Amino acid sequence: MIERIGVVGAGQMGHGIAHVAALAGCEVRMADVSEDRLRAALEKIGHNLDRQLRRGVIDEYTKAKTVDQIKITTNFADFGDCDLVIEAATEKEAVKRDIFKSLIPHLRDDALLATNTSSISITRLAAATDRPSRFMGMHFMNPVPVMLLVELIRGIATDDATFEEVRELSLRMGKHPVAAEDFPAFIVNRILLPMVNEAVYTLYEGVGSVDSIDMAMKLGANHPMGPLELADFIGLDVCLSVMQVLYEGLADSKYRPCPLLVKYVEAGWLGRKTNRGFYDYNGPDPIPTR
Repeated sequence: MIERIGVVGAGQMGHGIAHVAALAGCEVRMADVSEDRLRAALEKIGHNLDRQLRRGVIDEYTKAKTVDQIKITTNFADFGDCDLVIEAATEKEAVKRDIFKSLIPHLRDDALLATNTSSISITRLAAATDRPSRFMGMHFMNPVPVMLLVELIRGIATDDATFEEVRELSLRMGKHPVAAEDFPAFIVNRILLPMVNEAVYTLYEGVGSVDSIDMAMKLGANHPMGPLELADFIGLDVCLSVMQVLYEGLADSKYRPCPLLVKYVEAGWLGRKTNRGFYDYNGPDPIPTR
């Protein structure tokens, strides 16, 4: 049974995974290169727990216990007793490979490894480690404490015991695990990101403005969030990375990233995290940038 979990990365996905793992009763070590980033992540976890407290999802005792379960570190040596380590770093394969190279010497031989990648080949990432049979994808949705789905992706070498242990952990976290095959972008992003990319093309070609595209999809398709607003929430750099994986992995022109999406990323307009994307978030209300 998985009781101690390491999380690599204290960004939005990393601290969300740490949150749900600790809430499920696991001891959590959360690592990042920056102490400031780690402290900011703990603060965000506290805010999210307060939100759950106000909604009656948890009580004061559970909140305090959850916070106490999470320890922060900048040293992978602190992962030596972990049963499972989940990598939740930036969506760049080279970065993930470097993390595994630095991480593996500190792990027990029987420790499991998982990646929260939203699109990269699990088989290829597993081959960069010393334990392909104990490696798999565990793709959480954002925001992790709220979204119920987790995609579980086996690489070609992932064994049954690894899959079952990670599936059981997902259920303990209160998630609904769905098995996905190791194809580019898996299930959710294979369907969702081409829709977002098509919305960007619709803007690029002048079919509609930011406002009109988002309003049309909210009122016409009953989507809770317009596709361009959603792109800003996901991060335009992440959207572009997933589309590049789809385009290169499936060799189909329908997955070609829209040039306007590329231009926004080149400009550093990445969405909410930079306060500017398809909307400008610097004022009291988001303002369309086109």
